[in-house]
Amino acid sequence: MDTRRTMNASDTTDAGGPVHGRRIAVRLPIVLLVSATIGWAASAQLVLERLALYADPDYVTTCDVSPLISCGDVFRTAQASLLGFPNPLIGIVAFAVVITTAMGLLAGARFARWYWLGLQAGVTAGLSFVAWLWFQALFVIHILCLYCIAVWAVMLVVFVGVTAHTMSTGVLPVGPRARRVAAEWSWVIALLLILAMAVSVVVSFADAFTG
Repeated sequence: MDTRRTMNASDTTDAGGPVHGRRIAVRLPIVLLVSATIGWAASAQLVLERLALYADPDYVTTCDVSPLISCGDVFRTAQASLLGFPNPLIGIVAFAVVITTAMGLLAGARFARWYWLGLQAGVTAGLSFVAWLWFQALFVIHILCLYCIAVWAVMLVVFVGVTAHTMSTGVLPVGPRARRVAAEWSWVIALLLILAMAVSVVVSFADAFTG
């Protein structure tokens, strides 16, 4: 009897909880899988473009639209290799972890609290990095990369999805109102954040978009 109670308590935390968390748990794997796959593909394309540019300095990347919208020009900035290697390599590894997590959830896996805390820390660090890149692109180097925008957008979705799950299941200790908001409004929050990002990009690069 005690063993059964222990298992049920674990399932409540890992699978999504009996009230708000279960709503997140149903859609979370799909959201993570789709978003992370897009992010991984965009990161991989950035790596391929970077390799092509290494091989041929005159190579024109597939997202070289104008002087203000150019992956090639972004690659030549210091911000593109913050840790000494191309930033997209981080995305390939990080999004692969999220994809693996999503596939595990779809297969019925239940992850321990420490795993969710680690994933939460990872996506929070990822979002912080994306926020820094966004600031650099819009206000410092003022050059835009279309594949980078795709990575920014899906990173917002991944962060909101994971955070909604950890809040609604009690992995992150928050009050009942915060749990309810996380469970019922996470998709709205994600859409609003993406909209805010899109508006900031359009406003900052209005001249490039209008020709």
